[in-house]
Amino acid sequence: MDRLDDEGDDRSQPMAHGPAEDGSTVNPAVPSTERSRRPAPPTRDAQPARSGELWETVFSRNNVLRALQRVESNRGAPRVDGMTVSELRPWLRLHWKDIRRALDAGTYRPSPVRRVTIPKPDGGERELGVPTALDRLIQQAIAQALTPIFDPEFSPHSYGFRPGRNAHQAVRAARAFVVEGYTWVVDVDLERFFDRVQHDVVMARVARKVDDRQLLRLIRRYLDAGVMVEGVKQASVEGTPQGSPLSPLLANIMLDDLDRELERRGHRFVRYADDVRVHVKTERAGQRVLTGITEFVRRRLKLQVNKAKSSVRHAARALVLGFGFYLHKGVAIRVAPKALRRMRERVRVLTRRSWRIAMPERMVRLNRFVTGWCAYFALAETGSTFEEADQWLRRRLRQVRWKEWKRPRARFRNLLALGIPQQKAREWAGSGIGCWRMAGSPPLSRALSNAYWVHLGLSGFYSQWRRLRQTW
Repeated sequence: MDRLDDEGDDRSQPMAHGPAEDGSTVNPAVPSTERSRRPAPPTRDAQPARSGELWETVFSRNNVLRALQRVESNRGAPRVDGMTVSELRPWLRLHWKDIRRALDAGTYRPSPVRRVTIPKPDGGERELGVPTALDRLIQQAIAQALTPIFDPEFSPHSYGFRPGRNAHQAVRAARAFVVEGYTWVVDVDLERFFDRVQHDVVMARVARKVDDRQLLRLIRRYLDAGVMVEGVKQASVEGTPQGSPLSPLLANIMLDDLDRELERRGHRFVRYADDVRVHVKTERAGQRVLTGITEFVRRRLKLQVNKAKSSVRHAARALVLGFGFYLHKGVAIRVAPKALRRMRERVRVLTRRSWRIAMPERMVRLNRFVTGWCAYFALAETGSTFEEADQWLRRRLRQVRWKEWKRPRARFRNLLALGIPQQKAREWAGSGIGCWRMAGSPPLSRALSNAYWVHLGLSGFYSQWRRLRQTW
């Protein structure tokens, strides 16, 4: 990469509102109107980045190399141009000077993104836009340069896709609000947020702090690059495609106005990307807040709130980022039912009786999943959930093992080897009940005990949960 770069360092009017008993209302008493078409000035102290300097920062050698390392670590499938991430670095050694000249001259044109559709956990589909490897690199470089400009001014209640912030912090903040007595949750769902963001609106907000016209034009070209669907390019007149390095930052820039409005009204809230939760003290106040947010989002952000998915619920029934709360002698974090169902669906796939795979390899894949799942959900404070998951997992494995032994003679021989008395081993081996029922029976539970699976290398949910809780 020594030839990568030879030049680098080698608001409108806020809504009127009526008072509420607990000060938790954003519902306007009178419909608000826009003062002008100009974007509202930022309320925090911030100086726009000076023209020219920011462009050189984006494409400095160090920044581009960091972006390249990030793109390579994320890997990913080939894009519309067929280039894989592993092929990007050698290609850049030959072509980066030409790309940089085109960027400086303003003649570079981003390629359309490749449309990818993935299923949502709760049904439906999510559309992703996957840029080419080169465009991922350039967008990553832009995001790295813009983050230090925008991120320090973002709300402390915003946790998604920000340096040093994560989902666990958002869940802990939500619990703190519940502990304070704000036990009603306004859950706001922005309808197809990443697909509906208007380009003019988001660019106006970027231009509040970026005074580099050359960089603004390049960002706009990425928004207007279009989408490749079945070999046909389709124009993109709105939206910031999920899957690009710039989208999370642009989403936070876009929704920062909502954060500021909620802060101005003194609300307790948590936002993670386009997932917004406002905590209030009463259901009535929650309904007013939901109405006010819906109007604010429509007028100021030119977006829509999905009324079917937005709700006002008690904290005992509301969910946040895969977690919920138990409200009994305090507030405890629990795993959301949907997350448990998805976990069981995955474990069922990994413990299929019809899957012909050696038990050691099955253990490796199970452990990989269990470790990753617990790394996130170990924030839950209900150890019984993980113990129950272990009991169910071991039963799934016992039925796999029983199926593998197949014939009564093999079952008899293996039971004897596990220390079961001969008479009992013969009786159980000749049983005609099904694998699942047998897996839950006391005889097989004693033969294939917890110690048996630990000896085979199984890393259970509860042991992972306990280990992680001790390190936090």
